Amino acid sequence: MKAIEFNSLWILISLLCCQLLNTAEHEDEVKHAIKLHRGKGAAVTQGKQWVLENCRKLSGLLRQKNVVLNKLKNAIRSVEKDLGLSDEEKLFQVHTFEIFQKELNESENSVFQAIHGLQRALQGDYKDVVNMKESSRQRLEALREAAIKEETEYIELLAAEKHQVEALKNMQHQNKSLSMLDEILEDVRKAADRLEEEIEEHAFDDNKSVRGVNFEAVLRVEEDEADSKRNISKREVEDDLGLSMLIDSQNNQYILTKPRDSTIPRADHHFIKDIVTIGMLSLPCGWLCTMIGLPTMFGYIICGVLLGPSGLNSIKSIVQVETLGEFGVFFTLFLVGLEFSPERLRKVWKISLQGPCYMTLLMIAFGLLWGHLLQIRPTQCVFISTCLSLSSTPLVSRFLVGSARGDKEGDIDYSSVLLGMLVMQDVQLGLFIAVMPTLIQAGASTYSSIVMEILRILILIGQILFSLAAVFLICLVIKTYLIGPYYRKLHAESKGNKEILILGISAFIFLVLTITELLDVSMELGCFLAGALISSQGHMVTEEIMSCIEPIRDFLAIIFFASIGLHVFPTFVIYELTVLLFLTLSVVIMKFVLAVLVLSLILPKGSQYIKWIVSAGLAQVSEFSFVLGSRARRAGIISREVYLLILSVTTLSLLLAPALWRAATMKCVPRPERRSST
Repeated sequence: MKAIEFNSLWILISLLCCQLLNTAEHEDEVKHAIKLHRGKGAAVTQGKQWVLENCRKLSGLLRQKNVVLNKLKNAIRSVEKDLGLSDEEKLFQVHTFEIFQKELNESENSVFQAIHGLQRALQGDYKDVVNMKESSRQRLEALREAAIKEETEYIELLAAEKHQVEALKNMQHQNKSLSMLDEILEDVRKAADRLEEEIEEHAFDDNKSVRGVNFEAVLRVEEDEADSKRNISKREVEDDLGLSMLIDSQNNQYILTKPRDSTIPRADHHFIKDIVTIGMLSLPCGWLCTMIGLPTMFGYIICGVLLGPSGLNSIKSIVQVETLGEFGVFFTLFLVGLEFSPERLRKVWKISLQGPCYMTLLMIAFGLLWGHLLQIRPTQCVFISTCLSLSSTPLVSRFLVGSARGDKEGDIDYSSVLLGMLVMQDVQLGLFIAVMPTLIQAGASTYSSIVMEILRILILIGQILFSLAAVFLICLVIKTYLIGPYYRKLHAESKGNKEILILGISAFIFLVLTITELLDVSMELGCFLAGALISSQGHMVTEEIMSCIEPIRDFLAIIFFASIGLHVFPTFVIYELTVLLFLTLSVVIMKFVLAVLVLSLILPKGSQYIKWIVSAGLAQVSEFSFVLGSRARRAGIISREVYLLILSVTTLSLLLAPALWRAATMKCVPRPERRSST
């Protein structure tokens, strides 16, 4: 009964507070509320006195607040008109009064928000989960807004404190004469203040009212939780520099990207530790794979597995490591293009264009057939088939390092065909990424809008083809007029100073990469074309540039393959080993058979023997399926289970690729060429 009476009294308070906002005759409203309360059968003698007393206090506080606000307004006007105060003193006093005004208003709003929240909760149904969820969401939004307001007020208090310090300094300067050194330091202080005001971006205030911006609760975690007592001074410094980690309610982790004060240099120590750890562990892992006859890249993948979420979980900056690893892909494809001259590209361009297109169409046809039998959505079937039809360009590029080249006139070697088809697959990757938003909409569209979706896809294909034509036209102009003088100038300036040559080549790679990105073509294709353009300058140029870029490529490739290992989950593979082995072998065999079938139709009769080697190189799944799979999962095209299956099948196919490649080269490559290819 006491609990019922307590709740009933709070209902009276909420009703009274709502009425107090509209009228000053609060006693009549109290009597009316008490009358309603009596109708419910509760004892009101003591409750009447308690409610009446508290409502009078609340009414008195509201009147007192209004009186104080009027006094503060008058005080602000008098301070602004006072000629005896300096500008700093006026700013400090006005700022302090305004903060106090805001504090009073916010306190009043908090009281009535709490009362309204209680009234809303009492009116709800405790069995209605949806209503309770909505109430919880509203309280959460109110708490977030209150936190933002409190944070803003705290920042304003810091600014007021700063104004107070400046006012005191001005008063001291007026009372005593300054030395020359003090005057210089005072000028430097003012210049530093102006500099901070100029470079400071009010990103928080500018973006908190933008549409689509949400207030989120985050946790701030320091680096050394266990050694907090021993490292107090270190943590205080890190707190000032903003080097701690933030974690939101969805378990996403964030690091500092741009500090408020850009005058202080900072370093992401998490990222540094991650790169150092990967570099140290990659050596024994790569060494072990070399000793047992496996490619070193598998040692780097194992390194990523050991350090990733499925292992020691010591990598904190996963996104940053993956981003740095992308540069390994860029430089790998550049060196591939450097060895792949335009003359060789012209020799196999028809095969490179037809082969991947036929393979992709056949994979989609088989995917739709299996999807129809297993009752899988067509959108999901098309995505999975296209994703599995791609092959790994960085992996095959590592296989082809030092491979044989066709020297005879009219001869077609397997490396030219394989690289040409992989480049075309990179183009298809860019096309598929561009079409994916339409594919997402097509999955949710009705039958009447299918025609419009097909037209939209055809328009996108036309745009991609136009972009490709523009890219190749720009490359032709660069090859004809720019690349020759540019390299000669670099070569002349870099005598005795290789860093100029490395910087110049890197800048050229990034230029072509940027052009392809602006034209909505994959950046990987831009890196390949940059290497092909430079290779047109002759063999001596190629050898010189390769000797400079290869060490950079090798280090970044270690980071790339380690980042692949971060997405390998051995426990999931062990749990579903039978299913995954069956799926992986099915995909590898299907891709191998389809590649042999397509190449048998498009290769000249004199080069039919290379179809087995090329098919072995195309029989794995590209690591870009990780990227496509993550996008499709976020978009709702595939489920979590299908996403994990794609990751696992891709990883296992990459692990099987060296064995298949070695078997194909041992069987089909002539003996003199076999030494260089293995």
